[in-house]
Amino acid sequence: MIGEVTGIRRIRMLYLQLLYRCNFECLHCFHGERLQHADAFALDEAISLMTLMRDDYGTEAVTLLGGEPFVYKHLGDVVRYAKQELGQQVEICTNGYRIERRLTEIAPHVDLLRVSLEGIGSTNDHIRRKGSYQSALDALELAQTLGVRTGATMTVTSRNITEVLPLARTLQGLGVEQLKLHCLRPVGNAAAHPELLITDTAAYARLRDHLQSAELAIEVVVDEDLSEHGAPEICAPEGGPREIERIEADPRGALTMSCKAVGKDSHAFWYDKDADRILHRPSSTDELTLAVPDVVYAHV
Repeated sequence: MIGEVTGIRRIRMLYLQLLYRCNFECLHCFHGERLQHADAFALDEAISLMTLMRDDYGTEAVTLLGGEPFVYKHLGDVVRYAKQELGQQVEICTNGYRIERRLTEIAPHVDLLRVSLEGIGSTNDHIRRKGSYQSALDALELAQTLGVRTGATMTVTSRNITEVLPLARTLQGLGVEQLKLHCLRPVGNAAAHPELLITDTAAYARLRDHLQSAELAIEVVVDEDLSEHGAPEICAPEGGPREIERIEADPRGALTMSCKAVGKDSHAFWYDKDADRILHRPSSTDELTLAVPDVVYAHV
């Protein structure tokens, strides 16, 4: 269905939000009240969608998210099926809080563990949860011991923008390969915390300059909103067969290919869990937008 409507023939990665539920209530979380919703993929639904994406669109990788994916009771089964049966590259995005036992069990089937951090020590714990900073570092160290590659994400806010470089250097010392930086969008929980928004229009430019001159060994990747020219309003296809980097499925089955869709309820495509097929549900407010590649600002 996606191919017929858009001309897209290949989608490299599936971002699969297994559930909304989380053991954190981060101040900036874009899910907001949905963290309390019960929507989730059943095990057979998750397996069916991963299989459909591989067979129909040549998807070669899956990133498992939530909510918190380690809260999902079938995480091990999903990971093992994705790796052993589908031959996927498997990445998990997690808060890293007390995941040691389950991580040890699934480590042979995980290619990359990406942990979310929002600064150093108390800066991170204020935004996320008390004790979460040290727990995240412990998870990263354990992953290294288990032979799992590691990465991290950070949402840049007014509270932590000065700690991007210190955090990058801390992660570099732990052998973490990559730090992804995201722009805060005023949706979900962040809508209730305007103090986290960056109002200094020159702040991002200074951050990019600091990253370029820092000579870091860790790769630092910024999303398109933090890049020099910002994200385009619409990343429309030019027609004909083409590839895109990713598609994201939320726990309801809504599919997003947009770099600007966070917080919107309007989706042109849905995964029908009962029928195991993708449906086209256009509306007057839909924009056909495709994911834009992130920008690398510092690397080896």
